[in-house]
Amino acid sequence: MSSYTLTADNKKITWGTSVEIAPLLRAKPSILTLQEDGSVDWRLAEGVYVAKDIVRELDILLEAVLLRLGEAADHRLLLDNLQANLAIEGREADLPLGQLELTGKAGVEVTRQARQIGEKLSLWAREYNVEKSAARQHDPQTLGNVYFRSHCENHLWTHRVADLLMGPAGGPVVMQMFNEYLHQFILLRDALLPFENWEEVPIEIRQGAGSDRGVRFIEQPRAKFLTAIMSKKITHKALVEYAQGWLSPELSAVGYGFQYRLGTILPASLNGHPGTAPGYLLQWYPVWTVLADAAGAAVPVAFRYGEEEYFAAPRSQVLAGEAWNLAQPDPQQLQHVTEARIVPITVQDRVLLNYDLELDGVTYRVDLGQIFRGHRFMYRPNGQVEPGLPASPAEYADITGHRPAVILGLPGLVTDKEGIHVISAGGNPLVLWALLGKIYPENVVVLDSLSDHGLRSAQSAGKGFGPKFLLSLGNSGQ
Repeated sequence: MSSYTLTADNKKITWGTSVEIAPLLRAKPSILTLQEDGSVDWRLAEGVYVAKDIVRELDILLEAVLLRLGEAADHRLLLDNLQANLAIEGREADLPLGQLELTGKAGVEVTRQARQIGEKLSLWAREYNVEKSAARQHDPQTLGNVYFRSHCENHLWTHRVADLLMGPAGGPVVMQMFNEYLHQFILLRDALLPFENWEEVPIEIRQGAGSDRGVRFIEQPRAKFLTAIMSKKITHKALVEYAQGWLSPELSAVGYGFQYRLGTILPASLNGHPGTAPGYLLQWYPVWTVLADAAGAAVPVAFRYGEEEYFAAPRSQVLAGEAWNLAQPDPQQLQHVTEARIVPITVQDRVLLNYDLELDGVTYRVDLGQIFRGHRFMYRPNGQVEPGLPASPAEYADITGHRPAVILGLPGLVTDKEGIHVISAGGNPLVLWALLGKIYPENVVVLDSLSDHGLRSAQSAGKGFGPKFLLSLGNSGQ
C-alpha cells in the first residue's frame, strides 16, 4: 500500500494510503423487479457510482415515460424541462441561485457550482437518451411497465410539458414517473454542490430494508443545507456538514474535513494555487488519511481543528525582524523545498492533521485546519493603488521583513501590535501554506509578488487598521 501524493508545479504533499476506486466502478445495471400487480419496480443496484454512472441509470425512468406516452412522446420537451429545473434562473429553476444573488466567497463559489453541475448533468442526460442507453439494456415491455409511487416534490413543468403529461396520452402514472426522474437529478446536482471535483466523488448506494430509492437518501441533509442557502448563511462548516451528512452519516462531530470508506474530503484549496484556489469548496481525495488497525481498514473520522476557537489560541509576537526594501533578495533555499507531509495525530479522542515542512534540516509543524482557516480569511489586493501613497513601500518607516523559518519556529499563532510585516515564500507554495496556518488570520494579505505596484496595491487591502502581514508567493520585484 503506497502513500498518496498530491503534485502541482513540481511540489508535492504526501500523506496516508492511496485508495483505488476504479475497480469498484464496474457497470451495475439498475434493478428492475416485477411486482404482483404487473408493474416493474426500479432501484439503483448496490455499489459505488460516480455522477455520470447515476445519470446513465436514470435514463431508464425517462425511457419508461416515453414508452407510456406512446406516439405523443417528445424526448426533447422532457429534456428541456430537466434543463430548466437544473438551471439557476428562470420560472422552472428548482434552486434559483441566480435570482438570490448570493454574495461573499462561499455564495459565489456555490452559485458557480450549481450552474456548472446542472449544465453538465443535463448534457449527459441528453447524450444517454440519444444513445438509447436504457433501451439497450432492457426490453421495451419491461421498461414500459416501470412504475412506482413518487411523492409530489413540486418541481415545476414547462407549459408544453404540462399539456403533454396532463393530456390524453399522460395521466397520474406518467406524471409521477417524470416527477421522480426530475427529483433524482435535482438531488444529485444538489448533493455535489460542495465539491470542486464533483465528477470524481464516489457515491455509495446501499440496499436494505427501508432503504431509499436511488439517491433519495440525500434528502434529509439536503433540506438542512438548503435552509443555509436560502438564509444566505453558507459557511465552510455548513458545506462540510452537508457533505458528511450523506457520505458518512455515522459521524456526529463536524470539523473542516472527514474520511469515509471511499476516501478523504478536505478543502479543495489544497490542490490549487494559494492565491486563486476556492476558499470554501471541498474536494474528494483518493486517500485513506487514517487507518484503523494493522489490517489496513479505514474508519469514518472527522478532522478537527487544533484550536476550535482560533481567537483564543496562544499567540506570539513577531521578533524584531530586519529592515526590508524591494531589492532585498529572497531566501534561495526555499526553492529547494519540494515536499510537505500531512501527519494525523490523536489528541483527547480528536483526530488532528499536522502539516510538516522541513526547512534547513528543521521540521516545522502547523495545524492543517488552521492553514485552511487562514486561507479562507486571507485578503487579496484589489489591483488599485490609492492616490497619495508614497512612491515605494520602502518609504514606510514601519515595514519589516521576516524569514519564514523564524515565523514558523515561534509558538502559537504569530501576530504583532502594529506595523507592516513582509514575508516572502520564495516562490514556494508549500511554504506559503505553512505561513497561512501560522499567522493569526486577522489582517493577512497574500500577494503574487513583492513588486512595487503589488505592495502599493496591498495597502488598501485588509482591515485597514492594526498590524498587517503581507505574504508573497513570488520573489521580490517579480
